[in-house]
Amino acid sequence: MNKIMAEESDNKVTQLRKGILELAVMAALFQDRHYGYSLVRSLTAPGSVEIKEGTVYPILARLSREGLVRSDWVESSQGPPRKYYELTAAGRGAYESLQAEFHRLVRLVEGAAGDGKPQAAAGEKIQIRRKKDE
Repeated sequence: MNKIMAEESDNKVTQLRKGILELAVMAALFQDRHYGYSLVRSLTAPGSVEIKEGTVYPILARLSREGLVRSDWVESSQGPPRKYYELTAAGRGAYESLQAEFHRLVRLVEGAAGDGKPQAAAGEKIQIRRKKDE
């Protein structure tokens, strides 16, 4: 693979990870509230994708600005206070909607990789939007 193709591939992987990581953060917060380090630990497992706290905090800040996450400081017996994050009601709704769309897209990709036919649940439509230029 030449340098340009490798850079394009890296950019695509980066964009894919950004969207999925945001959904993963929301999924973890859907289950329980977390402070930064506990959120990173909940998202990573041995041999999985490496995630650093510095990657998670910008996502939390963006979700907070959008009203999807709220935070509060909680005293800790093990050191300084910790800032805990949790989904708001709007965040829970957004997560459920995004999760459903994510699963539809996974079925689309899995179907394309298998027999070439998009896989959708009974009665479910997969919508693919195209730019007007195409």
